[in-house]
Amino acid sequence: MTYKHIFQTSIKGLSTNRSRSILTILGIVIGITAIMLVVSLGAGAQSLILGQVQGLGTNTIAVIPGREPTSPSDVSSLFGDSLKQKDIVALQNKSNVPYLKSIMPTVIGSDTASYNSNTYQTSIFGATELIAEIFDLHPSEGRFFQREDVISSADVVVIGSEVATHLFDNEDPLGQKIKIKGRNFKVVAVLPPTGGGSLFNFDSMALMPYTTAQTYLLGIKYFNRIIMQSLTDAQVESTAEDVKLTLRESHNITDPTKDDFTVQTQQDLANRLTTITSALTYFLAAVASIALFVGGVGIMNIMLVSVTERTREIGLRKALGATDRDILSQFLLEAVLLTAIGGVIGIILGSSLAFIISLILSKVLSVDWQYVFPWSGAILGLVVSALIGLIFGGYPAKQAASKSPIEALRYE
Repeated sequence: MTYKHIFQTSIKGLSTNRSRSILTILGIVIGITAIMLVVSLGAGAQSLILGQVQGLGTNTIAVIPGREPTSPSDVSSLFGDSLKQKDIVALQNKSNVPYLKSIMPTVIGSDTASYNSNTYQTSIFGATELIAEIFDLHPSEGRFFQREDVISSADVVVIGSEVATHLFDNEDPLGQKIKIKGRNFKVVAVLPPTGGGSLFNFDSMALMPYTTAQTYLLGIKYFNRIIMQSLTDAQVESTAEDVKLTLRESHNITDPTKDDFTVQTQQDLANRLTTITSALTYFLAAVASIALFVGGVGIMNIMLVSVTERTREIGLRKALGATDRDILSQFLLEAVLLTAIGGVIGIILGSSLAFIISLILSKVLSVDWQYVFPWSGAILGLVVSALIGLIFGGYPAKQAASKSPIEALRYE
């Protein structure tokens, strides 16, 4: 038998039992669809997160209190009160960090904001006037607080769109006073909706001078984070190293392994987030691939049934001159065709669902969620589906090839 004849025979064998063939590849279709869906959405999420990180500027450096975590379970290292005002003074010294462009200490907390009878649980974000420039924030109403407000610990606040909606309904918030922790704060600006697509959800935040938040709301004398910018992108690494040396001197640390702070550049953060999201995506894809194994077992069972039902056909083919290799090739090709067709359908279905879900997420979350066609997932799906056909179709094909033509012709 020629390969062309084997292929035609395999197609005819599959088309004879269309319902069975469709049900047989269902497991493969579900598995490949799940893999495509997970990989595509994972790539979209990764693109969104990295876009937000890079949106802060590639020359941004962050200092976080506490040593760098040594393991996923090392949570205690993420908390601390090691960043103080003396560190800001030391970092602002040009002789210590010559390429520093700007520095912004920040504090973070949460409390209930109220206006008349309306209340809203809001996040408190204390910073300097540089927050508008660093995070590229442009109020839809009013203006940001100024340097004088930071120096004088002024009772002024910039509120997000959700805070404005919950507290003021249809009333204009500008110039009104909201109460947080029993203290009145004048609303000087309102931010437009961001959709929560940023690393910080400014929609639900109340932004104010960090001195005000420290003194009147949080009651702390340390910072939760210090955000800096170098003069140019090329000076980020050298500036980050200068920051480490300056803070070690400020904290009297001689052993780098004893650091009570963590310095991160945007590239560091982007690399870590890429590693985390990629690992999570491929883990979920591996879980989804279990359906492929189930589909493979189903194919082997159906092929074994097919071999039994077509015993007389096998005997007749052998009697007419077909070799064991011809029979083996025919049934093996049928299995591979089943899984390959299932793989192609799964790729089309999975990528289509991913595209639709990406559009929905973009509309619902109001974020720039990009659809990403996972070429790696598609290639992996085709290769794996073909291998499943070879592996799980091999045993039934071998059983068919080993049948005796005389016994096969006697089979009822």
